[in-house]
Order: sequence, then structure tokens, then C-alpha cells
Amino acid sequence: MKRLFDNVHGTGEATLSNIAMTTNLSFAGKTVVVAGYGYCGRGVAKKAEGQNADVVVTEVEPRRALEAHMEGYEVCTMAEAAERGDVFVTTTGNRDIVTTEHVERMDDGVVLANAGHFNVEIDLDGLNDLAESRREVRDGVEEFRMPDGRRINVLADGRLVNLASPVAMGHPVEVMDQSFGIQAVCVRELVDGDDYDPGVHEVPDELDREVAEIKLAAEGVEIDELTDAQREYMNSWQHGT
Repeated sequence: MKRLFDNVHGTGEATLSNIAMTTNLSFAGKTVVVAGYGYCGRGVAKKAEGQNADVVVTEVEPRRALEAHMEGYEVCTMAEAAERGDVFVTTTGNRDIVTTEHVERMDDGVVLANAGHFNVEIDLDGLNDLAESRREVRDGVEEFRMPDGRRINVLADGRLVNLASPVAMGHPVEVMDQSFGIQAVCVRELVDGDDYDPGVHEVPDELDREVAEIKLAAEGVEIDELTDAQREYMNSWQHGT
């Protein structure tokens, strides 16, 4: 209930809406480079595609890269993507995703934004060293001018653009209620449930299902239920071949 909704739909929608409001740019016809194809990256890619952008994905994990490829996105290295992208969104949770090597390949006017982690995904120190000058051209948009005249625009000081831009309102409430809901039932479980040893524990599946059922009911959505025969079949290895 956290990963599938907060990360995919919350981050995806909030990231793109904040980039659009901060820059007043449209995504239609632009090449949006999404660094990382985890849950956040999937959301940003899906939402950008829905706004008629050409989406390019960069990855270091082969299965996620293959997943992005099989879902119809072009997959390549950041060095290659740097030469073609108009908007770059990092969603990796790691550092040095966009480096000076990549910036040197970028076109004039590109937009760099981070939606994954702290402000280390874009190498801001390296970018500052490359730049001949820097200035704030709009609230939340800092322009780094290269010696050859190219302008590289960084949003929200490289911090989470969906939270740190001047117009940021965070994730949509229709998504955050699910995240807060799962937190609430987890607290209830710690108070009323089985004793837990110190450490990190997986959220019990029945709690995840409970929040999903409450959300569906709140949305007025009805779904089918397994019959006893279906449940028995699914839990047995003796049927079939």
C-alpha cells in the first residue's frame, strides 16, 4: 500500500506537476529521461508518457532495465541519454546519477530535477565548478551558465522537487490517505498484536489488505470474492496436472 500507490502514483504525479508549475513548461513532445526504474521511476515514466513525452529510462539493475524495455520505454546509459534529454528526473536513492560528464553532453536549456533522495543525485558541486555563472531565473529554478553559453536549469536546489519546490504541496491526498492508513494499522498492530522483537519487520499481509479494502469501500468500488471451492483449489497442490 506504500510502494504501489505512494511511490508510483504519488511521486509520479507530484513530481511532474511540480516541474510543470515551477518551470511553466509542457511535457508534450519533450524527451524526459528517468533515472532509475524502481517504484518511483515507474510512476514518473508512466505519468510523463501520459502527458505525451518521449520517455527514456536509465538503469543499473538488469532486471529493472529489462522491465522498462519490455514496457515500451527506450533504455540506454545516462551518457547517451544526456545528449538527447530535455528534462531529467532522478529517482534512484543513490548519489552522482547526473555528473559533470553528463552535463558536458547536454543541450542548452535542459531541466534537472530530483525525485528520489537527498540533493546528491545531481552533482551540484561539479556543476558549480563547470559553470561560468549561476543565477535564480524563477522561484525554484537556478540557471548554471556554461562557458560555451549553454544553460543548465536545476530545480529546488537538487532536493526532492515534489516537496522542496516553491509551489510544492506534496502528494495528492487520495494517495497519502493510504500511506497514513497503513502507518495507523501498523501502530495498532504494535500495541495490540503479537510481541515483536527489536528490529525491522515486514508489514503483515492482512494489514495491507485491510487498508486496501477500506480504500475500495471509500471509493465505492466493489470486487469479487473467492468461493470456498476456489480458495481450496488455490491452497492445494493436488489439483491439476
